Amino acid sequence: MSTGTLYGVGLGPGDPELMTVKAARLISEASVIAYHCARHGRSIARSVAEPYLREGQVEEKLVYPVTTETTDHPGGYEGAIADFYELSAKRLAEHLDAGRDVVVLCEGDPFFYGSYMYMHERLSGRFPAVVVPGVTSVSAASSVLGRPLVQRDEVLTILPGTLPAPELARRLADTDAAAVLKLGRTFGSVREALAEAGKLDDAFYIERATWGEQRISPLADVDPSTVPYFSLALLPSPAYASRQSPVVSPPVDSSGGEVVVVGLGPAGPEWLTPEASAELSAVDHVVGYGPYVARVPQKAGQQRHASGNRVEADRARDALSLAASGARVAVVSSGDPGVFAMASAVLEQVSSGHGAGVRVRIVPGVTAAQAAASRVGAPLGHDYCVLSLSDRLKPWEIIEKRLDAAGAADLVLALYNPASRTRTTQLADARSVLLRHRAPSTPVVVARDVGGPEEDVRITTLGDLDPSTVDMRCLLIVGSSRTRAENGIVWTPRSY
Repeated sequence: MSTGTLYGVGLGPGDPELMTVKAARLISEASVIAYHCARHGRSIARSVAEPYLREGQVEEKLVYPVTTETTDHPGGYEGAIADFYELSAKRLAEHLDAGRDVVVLCEGDPFFYGSYMYMHERLSGRFPAVVVPGVTSVSAASSVLGRPLVQRDEVLTILPGTLPAPELARRLADTDAAAVLKLGRTFGSVREALAEAGKLDDAFYIERATWGEQRISPLADVDPSTVPYFSLALLPSPAYASRQSPVVSPPVDSSGGEVVVVGLGPAGPEWLTPEASAELSAVDHVVGYGPYVARVPQKAGQQRHASGNRVEADRARDALSLAASGARVAVVSSGDPGVFAMASAVLEQVSSGHGAGVRVRIVPGVTAAQAAASRVGAPLGHDYCVLSLSDRLKPWEIIEKRLDAAGAADLVLALYNPASRTRTTQLADARSVLLRHRAPSTPVVVARDVGGPEEDVRITTLGDLDPSTVDMRCLLIVGSSRTRAENGIVWTPRSY
């Protein structure tokens, strides 16, 4: 006898009329209807599907052993829930083995924070399984609010309210639009994160979207004690908001604002100088490559503008435009902003006529070369040359000429951007150029992710250097004829 089919059926956000035609048909045809519920036995999913149920169907109540209360299960909450899902899967498997089709009801969409997925992962390998998508609570919230989620190139981020407030704040600050689910007891933490990200005034609270008792309110006005689990926080499209609710700007300061280009150092907060930290805490806007912006400590009300790693000119112009209205703007760079970073990009745009009247200051940071050198001793103890092997902004012929000149001058070299996924030959070519002037025994330091969680610093020689082990996150230091390496220490004497 053939087995039954498992169906994960999305019911949509609550209004039975927002269920798909396919979902309604499968519910009415199935032999077994399963749904999750708390110990009181009532199920929101069943109430939504009720218009499509028929007499004679078997109903399987999958009753959670715990919801918000504690448990004496030896595995704690996680153990109790895991056992519950295993037992529920066995109950449904008995029906499927008997040839009965089983529909598991799921509010919203089955694979969008839905409980059905735990049945799917336990049963789909043994039985045919079909997932029927449903309208999510996020789409419903956007609809009842009457505001688009995102448009054009905006980025939407979906977040669970159970994340720690600092992590929520970081992610909220780095996105255009967002939905935060699973409120209830997490509401206070979510509100705190929105305030920290400077977006509390733009956030809306939507409760039970599309239900008869739905509630919509500015999130800042909501009493935390009134917030149920079936609610969410929504940051809709900022572009739409700016067009629909024009804001009268204050008079522009004729002297312009200020752009401070700040070096963050090579890694975490321990590499940030007190001067840089003070500047970052004083600005109105933080502009930079996304991962670097994410390293800046949060400040309530501060706006953050993250972008990709190949739009330096656009980023500089955006910062100058913000400052032209009188704002204080920080442009952040890893390491030192004046070393292959944003300081020159900002000054180039100023030279081209952007940001008239805007003051520009540079705040230094610990360079990647200094950080790498410190891990092995003092390879930069004498004259040295800093060179990027990236040919994105200059032709390889120029790089090769400069490598040859530095090699002939017997300078220690700090090599930035040695390789990437698309640049796989340059380092081998650079090694060949330097071997014209250096002995194969010349010490080479390969430093990866210095100060970060994947830090790896190796000492090798120019002759043994394997370019295939080097990627974009590495910095190389190639010694001069005077550089020495002994017992894991590399140094270049200060005199010849």
